[in-house]
Amino acid sequence: MLFCHRWQILFDKMPSVAKNRNHHLVNEIFKAMKLFNLNGKKALVTGASRGLGQKIAEGLALAGAEVICSSSSKGGCLQTISNIKAKNGVAHESNVDLSDASSVKFFAAEVLAEHGCIDILVNVGGTIHREPAVDYSYIEWQNVMKVNLDASFLLAQAFAPSMIEKGQGKIINIASMLSYSGGMTVPAYTASKHAIAGLTKALANEWAIKNIQVNAIAPGYFRTDNTQALQDDASRNMEIEKRIPAGVWGEPEQLQGAAIFLASSASDYVNGHILAVDGGWLAR
Repeated sequence: MLFCHRWQILFDKMPSVAKNRNHHLVNEIFKAMKLFNLNGKKALVTGASRGLGQKIAEGLALAGAEVICSSSSKGGCLQTISNIKAKNGVAHESNVDLSDASSVKFFAAEVLAEHGCIDILVNVGGTIHREPAVDYSYIEWQNVMKVNLDASFLLAQAFAPSMIEKGQGKIINIASMLSYSGGMTVPAYTASKHAIAGLTKALANEWAIKNIQVNAIAPGYFRTDNTQALQDDASRNMEIEKRIPAGVWGEPEQLQGAAIFLASSASDYVNGHILAVDGGWLAR
């Protein structure tokens, strides 16, 4: 899997003269690639059944990580796991109800017992409910906050002790463009994503000294199930594309680079950062 391994194969096949001539250059390439190499690392990705979570899980596996793919239903990540194994990656399935705190805690304990220390935690699993604020159901409000915020905190809290003991770890939360603005008819989602940005900074402040980097990715407008209604609305879709400097929606695969960066040693001095991957949305 992986990049360094493939380059090593190519280097080994070079004629001796070419090896000698390019030895320094190849060493520099290897050195740069090792910054992003996740070989020997174990990653847990929630919400890995489809969309952004699926592609992040696949990206981490491509970089060498052994990935535990989690979703809310048993068998939900089978396609993700199949995609990873098709590229000679290593992946495992797990499932958890992120809306239930007791289930989240039990799940974390189960993962630790079965897989040992998790080096990389990526909290992708989330939900959204659209309804005008004046009519917004409190039950829906609570559910969004439990899934998007509480579960991210509980999982970070559960895996941090073993990371601290090991002396290193990476925690990546998923923020949003609505970590910066208010949006319309999604008050709970907006509140949860503002909170995720704050939680990311709070945990980074406490755990950076322990060599645990806590950061977040704030995706812009990506083509996923969650945004399908916006994509299908011709007028709204045109407004969004005109507002994005890149002029197009993001594809889930385009988050892989940011995830690999924040999961790798390349980001060892990055703490409490919210990395926007948005085609320039925030710059407009």
